[in-house]
Amino acid sequence: RFGGQLHDTLGIENLPGTAYTEGPKLSADLDEQVRENEIDKIDLVQAEELIPAKQEGGMHKVRFANGGELSARAIILATGARWRNLGVPGEQEYRNKGVAYCPHCDGPLFKGKRIAVIGGGNSGVEAAIDLAKIVDTSDEWIRSRSGIGQRHFAAEGEASSDLATAAAWSALDKAGLKPRDIGLIIVATVTPDKTFPSVAVYVQDKIGAPPGIAFDVSAACAGFLYALNIAHDFIRTGQVKHALVIGAEKLSCFLDWDDRATCVLFGDGAGAVVLSGEQPQTAREPRGVLATYLSSDGRLAKHLYADGGPSSTGTVGKVRMNGKEVFRNAVEQISNAVFEVTERAKVSRHEIDWFVPHQANIRIIESCAKRLELDDSKVIVTIDKHANTSSASIPLALDAGIRDGRIQRGQLLVFAALGGGLAWGSALARY
Repeated sequence: RFGGQLHDTLGIENLPGTAYTEGPKLSADLDEQVRENEIDKIDLVQAEELIPAKQEGGMHKVRFANGGELSARAIILATGARWRNLGVPGEQEYRNKGVAYCPHCDGPLFKGKRIAVIGGGNSGVEAAIDLAKIVDTSDEWIRSRSGIGQRHFAAEGEASSDLATAAAWSALDKAGLKPRDIGLIIVATVTPDKTFPSVAVYVQDKIGAPPGIAFDVSAACAGFLYALNIAHDFIRTGQVKHALVIGAEKLSCFLDWDDRATCVLFGDGAGAVVLSGEQPQTAREPRGVLATYLSSDGRLAKHLYADGGPSSTGTVGKVRMNGKEVFRNAVEQISNAVFEVTERAKVSRHEIDWFVPHQANIRIIESCAKRLELDDSKVIVTIDKHANTSSASIPLALDAGIRDGRIQRGQLLVFAALGGGLAWGSALARY
């Protein structure tokens, strides 16, 4: 209801699937209509100007006194609604400036929603491989240098999209969502089924998701964090409500079995999370992604790469790595990424409940924890179970920590990784 003239202003009182209420609260019946018709439900107060959909290509637009804007398919405006004492920083300032505050958001409405991780899953790749039977090495040699106890390889004929799909179903189940709820699918991978199309569109098809946004991200071991950052921004800007972010790799397809320095380090797998925009649970400790940080340095690409590609050799190639340089840069940049993301969120490192790093090498993980002054008891380590699964390793580690009960709701988590590019990044989230 806008100035008592909502229907006249919009001129769409009989539009199917659109509902309005005159009060600040929605009735149970209206809430049901909103859910069934997938209406964008937004409560606004003190909007400066409303532009009806017929003038904006089918989207209603609301403008605020300070220049902020919001577009939506359906707008539910509450008049006479009282401000809630939510304790959000700057809330009184927003009121004084006449800026609308949305109870579903953390801060003024036009700045977007806080994004919450509400489900995670893994691919369920079960076949553990004994490399001592394939390569001239021993379990003791591998464990002492990397911390890897076992790794899993996909079955013959099983592609990255198969692993990603299994992880997607697991994450959806834990999030309590259906494929029809997902508006965005991003798969981080360096081992796609085909050069094109993306693994994401295969996942979209296999889970039966409706038409929507689906694409891949290639940032090697840092790929999951790049995908997480992109999905976070898609939701904050209101383009989608729920997103599937998946890290999936079939690294066994381009390992050089004559190179003991690399082939013993990697495994196949997939992990996934669901991101959703939601109302903060508390003002002081909002749940979800609090800050992210990404970077890369192409000058260092020569230290970790695959020596093939469609436009260069016409082959997949094999993994090549300068172990000493990767180790040195990983410890430095992963640690720096954590310093940066905690600074951006104005959070002390000592407030971190769990450090969930990329599972590349136990010595890298331990060195990073030492540099960050984090006790080993606060570090999630799963490399002994699945080796280095590149973009899949962080969501796999997150899933393991949730399933075994270590990671609890409300705890502060920091993710960090470095991979080929060299590319690196971090993310801070309250689970």
